[in-house]
Amino acid sequence: MDPTILAVLVVAGIVIAVIYFTVINKKPAELPRGEEPQGKPSRELLEGDQPKKNELKEKLDKKREEQQKTNEDREKEAEAEKQAKEKAAKEQAEAEEKERQTQEARRAEDEARKRAEDEARKKATEEAARKKAEEAASRPAEPPKPAEVAPPPESVALPRRAPPTATPKAASERDVAKVRRGLARSTGDEGFFGRLSALVRRKEFPPELLDELQEVLLTSDVGVKTTDKLLERIRTGLERKELTDPARVWDALRQEAKQILSIGGGGITLVSRPTVVMMVGVNGAGKTTTIAKIATQLTQKKKSVIMAAGDTFRAAAVQQLEAWGNRVGCPVIKGKDGADPAGVVFDAISKGKQEGADVILCDTAGRLQTKTPLMDELKKIARSAAKALDGAPHETLLVIDATNGQNALTQAKLFNEALPLTGLVLTKLDGTAKGGVILQICDELKIPVRYIGLGERSEDLHEFDADEYVEAVFGDHGKDT
Repeated sequence: MDPTILAVLVVAGIVIAVIYFTVINKKPAELPRGEEPQGKPSRELLEGDQPKKNELKEKLDKKREEQQKTNEDREKEAEAEKQAKEKAAKEQAEAEEKERQTQEARRAEDEARKRAEDEARKKATEEAARKKAEEAASRPAEPPKPAEVAPPPESVALPRRAPPTATPKAASERDVAKVRRGLARSTGDEGFFGRLSALVRRKEFPPELLDELQEVLLTSDVGVKTTDKLLERIRTGLERKELTDPARVWDALRQEAKQILSIGGGGITLVSRPTVVMMVGVNGAGKTTTIAKIATQLTQKKKSVIMAAGDTFRAAAVQQLEAWGNRVGCPVIKGKDGADPAGVVFDAISKGKQEGADVILCDTAGRLQTKTPLMDELKKIARSAAKALDGAPHETLLVIDATNGQNALTQAKLFNEALPLTGLVLTKLDGTAKGGVILQICDELKIPVRYIGLGERSEDLHEFDADEYVEAVFGDHGKDT
């Protein structure tokens, strides 16, 4: 073999051997420090996700706690609301029970007083009859008198007959006596008119007594404006030397009070058939009871009456009106619990038109005069009444608890702004010793008083008459004793 070829083959074999061993023993290429081969997450990357997991876990835990707290707050609010409702229901039940007991006590007192009066009248009648019989028995017999009987035409002793005005006068005196009895607390020594009487009953009435007179008027709910008017009348009379006599001072007060109260009065005026009367007022004023008393008086006058149970927010009011309706004999139009009161009034008026009723008395829910949405509800009822019958409601009477004092004036002002009031009903006048609020309301608002309540019975609701009222409170006072 040629030495050259042999040398080439040897060199080629050596190169192949070197290449082989180089490939077999080659290490993987080293990666930069901190890097990991692709396809496998690094430890640092895994450790970097842990804070995010912790943060996400904290957010979830926090949200769970907030949700749990919200649920607990809702449960507490629901429990508090439940307790408040239970407390309100309990207080209302207690108030109704107290009112019922008060009414029963007053009724028992009235009945006892009536029985005592009946007994006194009976004894007086028996005593008069006994005396008359004794006088007749003690007279000597007069035989000639029967023969001297005048002829029939002349036998009627016309001069002995009572004049036509005698019966109304006697009835008026009886009414004044009833009103005076009902106002016993106001006319008593500690009452408004009793204190006035004690002040004026003095032998002299110097100008210095005006301060005492002002105190009596202001503390009896007469009000600042009306008090100033009364004092100005007395002050002017004293300066002119016209009221030096206490009797004249009393008469001046009497005339001024009569002038203030003589802006109208009397009961309901039937101007249409049916005449629609809407009763409004705050809770506890006595609207439902007043409606029942007016219905009783009207039915006694042979008037047909329908009562509308417009107080749909209080189930007890509907039941109470139904009970009165059964007792009086008047139909009661009602709706379902929570029904629209305007719809109930509309249905009552429609029924009244169909049946030819004389009067429709509409009860409404009691509401605070400061609650605008509730006052707007009254306007809605009035509009519904007008849709059912042109001109309705013909009367809108505000029922006021006379024992509320100055608050009664506030009620009258705000209700009169919401609805055109045609009159007031002052209830529970027998339960207050102040009694001056009637002068203040009539003087400042010029709204006539139509009825006054002096007891629980239907006959204790009197149609207001200024002369009768003034005579009852001023008639037996102010005289020197």
